[in-house]
Amino acid sequence: MFQTTRRQLALWYTGVTAVLLLLFATGFYFYVRQTLVERVDDTLNHVVEIVQRSLVIESGVIEPGVIEPAPVWHVNLEASFPEHAAAVEDDHIDLEWFSPEGELLWSTFSAPTNIPLHPDSDGETVYGQIAPNAAEPLLSSFALRQVTQPVWSSDQSGHQMLGYLRVSHPWFEVTKPSRQLLRDLGLGLLLVVGAVAAIGWLLSGLAIAPIREAYQRLKQFTADASHELRNPIAVIQTNVQVALADPNPSLQPDQLQVIERLTRRLGRLVDDLLFLARQDTRQEAQPRPQISVLPAKLLQNVIEEQQALAAELDLKLRLQIAPDAAELYLIGEADQLTRLFTNLVSNALQYTPSGGQVTVTLQRQKLQGSLGIQLQVQDTGIGIPAAALPQIFDRFYRVDPARSALPVLPVGTARLAGSGLGLAIAKAIVENHQGQIEASSLPAQGSCFTVWLPCPKNAAPAPANASSASSLDAP
Repeated sequence: MFQTTRRQLALWYTGVTAVLLLLFATGFYFYVRQTLVERVDDTLNHVVEIVQRSLVIESGVIEPGVIEPAPVWHVNLEASFPEHAAAVEDDHIDLEWFSPEGELLWSTFSAPTNIPLHPDSDGETVYGQIAPNAAEPLLSSFALRQVTQPVWSSDQSGHQMLGYLRVSHPWFEVTKPSRQLLRDLGLGLLLVVGAVAAIGWLLSGLAIAPIREAYQRLKQFTADASHELRNPIAVIQTNVQVALADPNPSLQPDQLQVIERLTRRLGRLVDDLLFLARQDTRQEAQPRPQISVLPAKLLQNVIEEQQALAAELDLKLRLQIAPDAAELYLIGEADQLTRLFTNLVSNALQYTPSGGQVTVTLQRQKLQGSLGIQLQVQDTGIGIPAAALPQIFDRFYRVDPARSALPVLPVGTARLAGSGLGLAIAKAIVENHQGQIEASSLPAQGSCFTVWLPCPKNAAPAPANASSASSLDAP
């Protein structure tokens, strides 16, 4: 699927670029071609002006019987053109002189071209063949760019048409560079399109890599969520079927308790999924205002709530709050911070064998010049392998790939398997408060989770009624 999408992206990118380059090359070609044509026309018009100024105009015979005779002017062809004919041959320019009636009187062509006269032609392209002669027995095709202008004589008696001057320039002066330009543009277009195709393939791969990764994460997330939901739902369905098959009033309370416990687990799982989904989109259904909260007070409440679980698991839960940290407050959401502390402490209790200890420390700490509080939750539990540390904050990740219950612990440890979302939620809450979280661990020696949360600038001391207990132990 991703290869097809990548191929389509590369093709679209290459196709759009090719069309744009083709349009640019076409416009550039016609622009250059038109420029060449205009330069040839300017040259021809310049030659016409020069020839007109160098014409030898002579007066002719005065018609008899006219009361006020007017002179008749004509051009002396022999005196006007021989030098020009020799001069223009070097520039591949040919001249033709026509009478006022359109009769060809003089030409620099080696043979008649038989091209009709088009008076007042500012520039036209003509094609034809030169008639064969003794020197060239075969027909010779040609293409010319021509300018034709009438020549007038002006005197006191008025204007008199002397004839037509037609100047011709070989058309290959335009077609030859145009063909060369067309070949160069075609070759350049192929090379550029090929390069764009390669670059498009590379860029599409880079662009689709995050999508591929997100898709893989979504697949894994869906599979993990399905796994977490399947087991409780199956147990609920089994208990319901048993209750319906054997409606024994003495057994129904136990079955209902199992169903109630599993529904609470499913509810917590759904709440966790919704929380992470909202964190991903950064859009809470009902945004909660951030207020000043005392992390020391919140942490004390969490420890008090976890004391029962610690006593049940035969663990020692110890809280240490530095005096200067008890007076610091944060700007954030109290519910999320409470959830953060609860997840970290309960996670430590969950993976610590009976007789172990969990130590929670809160102190004032600066990080990169910014004031904040540092929370450390350290246990003497089973630890985490070094290879698994980078993934422990991923959703549904567990060190045990079989997703079974906890590793085998000493007898007497009553543990419940979690959903694998606790640390992912903790990381999301820390990032939501612009903090940092990291973990360190040694297998069979314990783990330590460190959280740093920034305090606002000029943080004021805690209110007078805030609790400042420095330690709290749970046997």
